[in-house]
Amino acid sequence: MPKTSSMGRGIMAVFAVGSRNAKGLPGGTVADIAADLGKDRSQVSRSLRGAQQEGFLERREQRSYALDWSLFTDAQLLTEQRLQTDGATALEGLARETDEGCFLGVLSGDSTVTIGERVPTSSHMVGSWLGRPYPAYCSDAGQALLWEASDAEVRTVLAAAAFVRHGPNTPVDVEDFLTRLRDARARGYSIVDEEAEPGLYSLAVPIRDFKGDVAAALQVVGPKKRLEPRRELCAAALVRWGRWLESSLGHSSPQEQA
Repeated sequence: MPKTSSMGRGIMAVFAVGSRNAKGLPGGTVADIAADLGKDRSQVSRSLRGAQQEGFLERREQRSYALDWSLFTDAQLLTEQRLQTDGATALEGLARETDEGCFLGVLSGDSTVTIGERVPTSSHMVGSWLGRPYPAYCSDAGQALLWEASDAEVRTVLAAAAFVRHGPNTPVDVEDFLTRLRDARARGYSIVDEEAEPGLYSLAVPIRDFKGDVAAALQVVGPKKRLEPRRELCAAALVRWGRWLESSLGHSSPQEQA
């Protein structure tokens, strides 16, 4: 029977510490980690010390080990890189399936900013949205990016928003926005129906990273007369590519974790 390598044991120890952090525990002692892994304490102690020396773990008071925060910094940088590379793949696939303009956006203050786009020639959309901000309160991306936020957090983010009318269905205030956000959560994706501008229809889903935080929004945007009749088909593609992109960022759904 093959034996686990020292590198493998070190990785197992790091994962064991990380799983305790995920449960809300500050870390664990050698005895804690050995019990979690069902391994010999002396072996686990060597693995933890090795992981500490390599910068994966830090040792705190009372001989407790915890993940080194530099890991999270590195992982966040990797997430940003993956949003650009794997995000481009998701946009390409989604645009191919929907034949509509597809975008990837992030939150900046009370606005959304496009960081990726794929616009098929057949969509007849003109110009680029890359780097351009748009009010979050009337954007499908705004709803998706605030997906996990509490009502109080949403009110804080949109506290200074003027709620200028950009289309016939623009939300009139933050409470109106919250109502639409709750509907989107229940549906599984957001719909913006002539909120951003007359005749414009769009769908979006949140994209979560390895921490479970919403890192971006994936969108399908097009004329209402063309996109609304195909809503279910486009939404299915959007949700599927959204899950693919989340997986590439290291996010695991509750079903996958069970």
